[in-house]
Amino acid sequence: MADNKFAAYICSGCGIGDAMKVPQLEAIAKKEGKMAIVKSHPFLCNAEGVQTIKDDIANEAVTHVCIAACSRRAKTEAFQFDGVAMSRANLREGVLWVVAAGKDHDEVRQEMAADYVRMGCAELKKMTQPAGNVKESSSKRILVVGGGMSGMTAALEIAATGYEAVLVEKTGALGGMAAKLWKRQPFKTPYSAAQEVGADDTAARVAANPKIKLHLNSTIAETSGAPGRFVIKVAQESGAVTEETVGAIVQATGFTTYDMAKLPELGGGQANVVDQAGLEALARQANGGAIKRADGKDIKSVVFVQCAGQRDDTGTHLSYCSGHCCGTSIKQATYFKDQNPDIDTVVVYQDLRMPGMGEDFYRSAQERGVIFTKGKASKVTGGDSCAVTFKDLILDEENTIAADLVVLATGQVPNAGVDLDAWNPVVTAAEGGDEAAKVRRDEMKTISILNLNYRQGPDMPQFKHGFADSHFICFPYETRRTGIYAAGPVRRPMDILQATDDATGAALKAIQAVEAVAVGRAAHPRSGDLSFPTARLEGCTQCKRCTVECPFGAIDEDEKRFPVFNEERCRRCGTCMGACPVRVISFENYSCDTVGSQVKAIEVPEEDEEKPRILVLACENDAYPALDMAGLARLNYSAFVRIIPVRCLGSVNTIWITDALNAGYDGVMMMGCKKGDDYQCHFVKGSELAHYRMSKIGDTLKQLGLEPERVQTQEVAITDNVRVVKLINDYVAELDKLGPSPMKGFG
Repeated sequence: MADNKFAAYICSGCGIGDAMKVPQLEAIAKKEGKMAIVKSHPFLCNAEGVQTIKDDIANEAVTHVCIAACSRRAKTEAFQFDGVAMSRANLREGVLWVVAAGKDHDEVRQEMAADYVRMGCAELKKMTQPAGNVKESSSKRILVVGGGMSGMTAALEIAATGYEAVLVEKTGALGGMAAKLWKRQPFKTPYSAAQEVGADDTAARVAANPKIKLHLNSTIAETSGAPGRFVIKVAQESGAVTEETVGAIVQATGFTTYDMAKLPELGGGQANVVDQAGLEALARQANGGAIKRADGKDIKSVVFVQCAGQRDDTGTHLSYCSGHCCGTSIKQATYFKDQNPDIDTVVVYQDLRMPGMGEDFYRSAQERGVIFTKGKASKVTGGDSCAVTFKDLILDEENTIAADLVVLATGQVPNAGVDLDAWNPVVTAAEGGDEAAKVRRDEMKTISILNLNYRQGPDMPQFKHGFADSHFICFPYETRRTGIYAAGPVRRPMDILQATDDATGAALKAIQAVEAVAVGRAAHPRSGDLSFPTARLEGCTQCKRCTVECPFGAIDEDEKRFPVFNEERCRRCGTCMGACPVRVISFENYSCDTVGSQVKAIEVPEEDEEKPRILVLACENDAYPALDMAGLARLNYSAFVRIIPVRCLGSVNTIWITDALNAGYDGVMMMGCKKGDDYQCHFVKGSELAHYRMSKIGDTLKQLGLEPERVQTQEVAITDNVRVVKLINDYVAELDKLGPSPMKGFG
């Protein structure tokens, strides 16, 4: 600490100086914040203001900088000072723009600004500038698992950017499901007819690329290490094992079709009832000639049944739409029209989904005589003469269509490997000596794709429906295993065009990861963060909560059962810090002390002043931006709240809550991301864990003689700028009814 020098810079621009007493804020930073240098500037983010800070860093040996100006999310490029620790006090979006104008509010506005300056200085005092944790032998090669269109595209894109790719394919040839197609849906002009697949050409380009190392007839026997230093054991069919070192992994293992045998009511398993993959096989066999049934007979009529075992709300079959199936049925219907316009082709659909230029293809098929009937099939009879019974959704009546062949659109099932929700209880039982569980564990392990030697299991956690975990709306490609990215139908249902675009995105994410690891930085979502977790092992109780609750498998255990951090796997969310009951885990620039000191720095008025104090712990990814946007919109919320951004609600340690309540705060509100199946938490489980932990805080409140309503946890989306204001104001009104905290005066 002796070598550290602290400085605070207060901006009076954007109206801050007009509404607040800047000299008073300077005095607080100097006296209470104990800043060695305190300066104000009318336009801190302009060239002159930034240069003032740079000069002090260079000439005055300033190591720690507190900037009291706009939100930490604003002017990040201007306020970028390498090698110094920095805190931000939000006077503009957090005070000026949210407290109503007028002299009636001058006092509470000034108190709010003063507290934010105190908080910024207090946080800075507890921070250390991270230096990163660079590993000497960081690899920038990227492994691609799966040789279908997604995997081949990822490998080619990686090579095109100058990086080396290692491609592992379990079969003896590249192409995957695409290689089994006769043609593909149109993906370029003209959009009126099926087009060549191109899988063979893509495979040839992969094989000829000197930057792509290819392993055919191979699987992954083991994946160990972490981003930048994954060690991969590639097992050949011959029994030989090759070891590859890579920096990141793209899993592009594709899909299988839903099992028709599970659809006996729709003719699954009966003669002359096939799925879409089965029809592609017949078309390839025909090689441009007339498509015949398996028994060799000509086909004069064919019925396509959409959503076969898909979009099922009973829980029996697939609950989702596989996206490509409507276009695939139209494509296959045109196979028959290309052979003979007189062949009857009927598509029975509930909703026809043809995004993008697919509408042109649909219209073209109509013009060629393909019949589209809006209906829901209830029964399919196979055999020499097939029949499809369905309810016509337009005429509201039952109908039956005879056909020589029935094609079921059965959907995509991801090849994602072991389901960890099923795996973990089996392993626990096996470790307890259950022999049957040991057998089951070994059986499950045979379907593993990555064979991770992570404590948390051999494959990635799966998103709902069994897809390799990646919230495709908020965080495409990013799985719960840092440095491992999902692409193509293993990530979500999609067609070939979407899969190749997807592979490009995943390849770029993998490149970002290897470059970040090489300089000791976080890859995402805290891109560029040099901090990483450490633990004071002498205080560790070996409770294992950090290892169990880490959403990313970044913590293992040593032989003494102490936590071992794999920094490259870490996303810097702080969930381990929130989990630790003895508070021995911290980051250099984010810790129980950096937040706890802010909680303690806030002045809590006495009961007779009738100025409540409410602590808001806001997720920096969704809730804090929503609060900023409320400021931008000049939406007013109570000046009695004090907001501290946190990396994730998962990082919230209950000590912050108890410290605040003991100090006389009237309430604590936590604002985090949406949890559950459609989670929007950037760290997957953080919001969910925070809700669970806070559900257990009732006993603490009871011991303090406090009402449970004084602590709230809310889900907030990044777009909730209006709602977040209402949440705060309603909460303040609710606390007003409860009255002041009985803890005031005892803090």
